[in-house]
Amino acid sequence: MTSLSLASVLAEPAWRRPGKTALIEGDRRYTFAELWDQVLRQAGALVEQGVRPGDKVALMCPNTAEFPRAYYAILAAGGVVVPVHLLLTAGEAETVLRDSGASVVIAHAMCAETAAKAAENAGVKVLTAGPGGRLEELTGRATPLGTFLTRKPEDPAVIFYTSGTTGTPKGAVLSHLNLVMNATTDAYDARDEVRRDDVVLASLPLFHTFGQTVSMNASWRLGNTVVLLPRFDPDAAIALMVKEKVTTFHGVPTMYVTLVEAAARAEEMPTLRRCVSGGASLPVPVLERFEAAFGAKVLEGYGLSETSPVASVNQLSIGTRAGTVGHPLWGVDVEIADPEVLDAVKLLPRGELGEIVIRGHNVFTGYLGRPEATAAALVDGWFRTGDLGRRDDEGFISIVDRTKDLIIRGGFNVYPREVEDALLRMPGLTEVAVIGVPDEVHGEEIVAVVVAGEGVPSGEEILAYGNEHLGRHKYPRRVEFVDALPLGPSHKVLKRELRDRFGG
Repeated sequence: MTSLSLASVLAEPAWRRPGKTALIEGDRRYTFAELWDQVLRQAGALVEQGVRPGDKVALMCPNTAEFPRAYYAILAAGGVVVPVHLLLTAGEAETVLRDSGASVVIAHAMCAETAAKAAENAGVKVLTAGPGGRLEELTGRATPLGTFLTRKPEDPAVIFYTSGTTGTPKGAVLSHLNLVMNATTDAYDARDEVRRDDVVLASLPLFHTFGQTVSMNASWRLGNTVVLLPRFDPDAAIALMVKEKVTTFHGVPTMYVTLVEAAARAEEMPTLRRCVSGGASLPVPVLERFEAAFGAKVLEGYGLSETSPVASVNQLSIGTRAGTVGHPLWGVDVEIADPEVLDAVKLLPRGELGEIVIRGHNVFTGYLGRPEATAAALVDGWFRTGDLGRRDDEGFISIVDRTKDLIIRGGFNVYPREVEDALLRMPGLTEVAVIGVPDEVHGEEIVAVVVAGEGVPSGEEILAYGNEHLGRHKYPRRVEFVDALPLGPSHKVLKRELRDRFGG
């Protein structure tokens, strides 16, 4: 029988590079051997608590050492990790626990209150992690496992719950093969060179697929050192990158925006070698400002929870292009299909706009307990993303927008990202989200939601700039100012909240 476990991503460097520093969190430092020993001890405790191969174990934990320790312990015990977004309410977390069928929830002290309420209502056992926690007590007297338990490549490893922008969150089931291959191809094929001495800042939430696969799993697949930042703050991030000599940064666009602002205040700047952006489209003006401030190239990529997540990324060995998400990973196909044909995937010629579809070793096995949703998403062997994009003659993939964010004004399609990129070139404007709101005359009207602040242009100036630099059907007719854009747990701008707020 063929076997494969995501736990091997940490087990392998534990014997190849046992004395190398694997993890840094504040004053805590762990070598690969030390961390793996702790994982096997904690896995032993979970087995003694009744966790069996295939059992779902929920994990509520910030970016502290307790997250990777518990994550790999669950996998080593043969369990399935169910990461829970830390911004969920107790009621929302309860929904995840019930839907996943989790039998245990491991919760850091920072999340213990929410976890306890959710677990009590769902009838699930809680094990607190961290100093003085119940899980640490059990681990201290448990018999460690000799090694991780055997799993099949197609067995579930992690269940990611989608953000649920259009309804109840769905659990995307990722197999051991999905996640091992995504970490491996991201580590060895998507990078310009394999560098085992890289130091990676993990400031993305590890409960989210981007941080989990790219910052943690792919980094340890190479034997890199991972530095944890429990809560992202741009000034703290720059200081920590300088202190720990970080060479690699992964972030979402909102992080890049705030890091550019923080760079102007920093007394000392880090020496970054590789930066990757994902999670949402990175405006080209933001990319240019970051590269100028930090002297490091930003490589934008693309993926979803259902694709493990990485599907494509700008790769130096192939060629890069700002404003695109590069080329597919090794073993992954990314193409453009006709969005109007729902019961089949009809691929479109290069250059045409359509729905992005993906197939390969990274595509999930389906939505937990939702065969109809799975059948709608997986068609003819392709995963339908719901994103609009193009692929040019050189193979570069461009994301235009989510289909649900598309604005139709007076019968013309308007893509918010295009409007945002144009507006962000206006001096003094650093954060803007463009949305469509109902309009009696045009069907939808274009609204620019701008973060207010010192030096930010007035609404009249923004409207005039848009009128000058955008087509007549594209420029905003209305500007709204906010103190901050609403962000989800993965730092994506929640445009649905803006539509609800300003659509009246």
